[in-house]
Amino acid sequence: MVYKSTDSTMNTKIIILLITLILTTATTLAQRVNPEVRKNSVVKQWIQSAKGTAAPFLDNVATYDSKGRKIEETEYASYGQKERLVYEYEGDSDRCTRIIEYDDKNRVVRIKKIEYNENGTRKAVFTYSPKGQLKATKTYEYSTK
Repeated sequence: MVYKSTDSTMNTKIIILLITLILTTATTLAQRVNPEVRKNSVVKQWIQSAKGTAAPFLDNVATYDSKGRKIEETEYASYGQKERLVYEYEGDSDRCTRIIEYDDKNRVVRIKKIEYNENGTRKAVFTYSPKGQLKATKTYEYSTK
C-alpha cells in the first residue's frame, strides 16, 4: 500500500520547518551579547515549568569582569548549586588559561589548564585532580576542508 501526502500536509510540514528555523536563528542571535554589555555584569537564568505550577528556580549565574570576560559560572538544580566554574585569564588577554571546577558542596573537583597556539586557537587542555595529578589531556587539531 502506498500513502500519498496531500499538498496541505506538505505545506504544513514546510511551515513548521520554517518557523523552527526562524526561531532557532533568532534564539542564537539573541544569545550573542556584545562584550560591552557584559562588562561588570551578572547574568541570571531562571527555569519555570511549562504549567507554571512550581515556583521558578535559578538555573545559571554568570559573572563578568570589567573587560567583559566570564570569570565565574554557577549551575543550579532545584536543590541548589550543582557546579561552579571559575575562569582565570592571562593578563589582559581574552584567553582563558585555567578553569577551576567545584562540586555541589563547593569543593574543587578538577582543574583545567589551557594552552593556545600562536594564532590564538586552543592547542590543549590538561585536566588535573585537586591534588595536582594529571588525569586527562585533550588536544586540538585544525585543518582546512
